[in-house]
Amino acid sequence: QLAESGGGLVQSGDSLRLSCAFSGRLFSNNGLGWFRQAPGKEREFVASIGWKGASTNYADSAKGRFTISRDNAKSTLYLAMDSLKPEDTASYYCAAARRPYGSSRSSDYNYWGRGTQVTVSS
Repeated sequence: QLAESGGGLVQSGDSLRLSCAFSGRLFSNNGLGWFRQAPGKEREFVASIGWKGASTNYADSAKGRFTISRDNAKSTLYLAMDSLKPEDTASYYCAAARRPYGSSRSSDYNYWGRGTQVTVSS
């Protein structure tokens, strides 16, 4: 129902775009979000977007560098990441919210993908 792709190994300063294919039948009217989890750390919010794509929210660490977007016609969520840093290294997860709007709280999401690994070398 949610499947991430696009992760990989990049160098500091590079760009990367993650994609998340979602079930349009289930989630076209739901908020969607990106979270990440680094080894030994808790899962943290990265960005969220409302069902129309007009309302977005970012973690401070993502502001100015990451852009979340969605294409409901293609049932795909994106996360464009620029100026990547080694501290961005983590597994990145997309998630579908219970409501039409995104949220920074993981408890507001009830469907999760399996994640895609992003590794940024210095």
